[in-house]
Amino acid sequence: MSEIFGKNKKELIKEIIKRIHQGEDIKKLKEEFKESLKGLTPKAIAEIEEELIREGMGREEIQSFCALHLALFEEELEKEEILTEAGHPIHILMTEHKFLLINAKEFYEALLENKINEKLEEIIHHFKDSESHYLREENVLFPYLEKHGITQPPAIMWMEHDKIRSIKKEIYQLWEKRELNPLKEKVKELFEMLNSHFYKENKILFPTALQVIRKEEWQEIRKEFDEIGYCCFTPQEIIKKEEIKEEKKKISEILPINFETGSFSLEELEALLNTLPFDITFVDKDDIVRYFNQSKERIFLRTKAVLGRKVQQCHPQKSIHIVERILSDFKSKKRDIAEFWISYQGKLVHIRYFAVRDKKGEYLGCMEVTQDITEIKKIEGEKRIYDY
Repeated sequence: MSEIFGKNKKELIKEIIKRIHQGEDIKKLKEEFKESLKGLTPKAIAEIEEELIREGMGREEIQSFCALHLALFEEELEKEEILTEAGHPIHILMTEHKFLLINAKEFYEALLENKINEKLEEIIHHFKDSESHYLREENVLFPYLEKHGITQPPAIMWMEHDKIRSIKKEIYQLWEKRELNPLKEKVKELFEMLNSHFYKENKILFPTALQVIRKEEWQEIRKEFDEIGYCCFTPQEIIKKEEIKEEKKKISEILPINFETGSFSLEELEALLNTLPFDITFVDKDDIVRYFNQSKERIFLRTKAVLGRKVQQCHPQKSIHIVERILSDFKSKKRDIAEFWISYQGKLVHIRYFAVRDKKGEYLGCMEVTQDITEIKKIEGEKRIYDY
């Protein structure tokens, strides 16, 4: 909390928010506490929401009242101006916000005028391609915020990402069927959702990130952004890659790693793990993500930013209780394996979780194995080595 906005004021704002949730008139509260709201920063708002959730207020409740919170804080938030150079991760995200809002608005206006043309197909393509925008936030920016103690606002934003995804899915289905009247309403809903969501990120989440994340960390974030990739509409001049010098091999990469049944150099072991025909992720006994391999055709996105992150924070709110249950069953020795299979992007994906135990059977962590089994399911008869 900044020195300008101290502990007593923070407690007062929490009480005002609770009164809003109880139905009190926001205009009267703003007028009554006008002086107390002065000096309120985006970081202070993020911390206040963080503490309210820690004290028992649900994320869903915070999220559902977000619009009223913004109305309470709007005068102070409008004073905040984000200044970042082209190519900075925040500049990239905010530029994409502008493009997505323009696209949603153009789509809605075209539908109102019954202008069904190739331009709308292009906008649909932009909507689909915008997934990388949300993935960069969830898998890179949010973990860095969490490292600096900002955990709940990113979780709330992730909840909204899932709502945006759900609305877009309905739009694609209505567009395929050319059901224009319900499509108009759904595109309008998307525009309003994006407008509200992007405002929260631009005015609260991003300024907070700029305040707590260090300069050298932004360089790491940018590299992670580059690895995930950008949207088709992201201006090329702001995502020009910098040359990254190759580091010389360290001695530790040359020395062997000895096991009971053999040994590898670090380079050999890493190459072997990356050659496996499936993705693996290791979560230690404290539920911390410690490792993932980098197979050529990874199914679900992983970034280095998730390393050191609680595995619960790597999942959307709707699935956290399942993750908790699996880990609990592994730790209590109730189970050693949990498996699922889903259709994903035209593939049949097999997802398995294995309890990792030492020789005494003590729990060391959990390994997730994800594999595309589409072609495996088609196998019939035999193909012997002699047929190679």
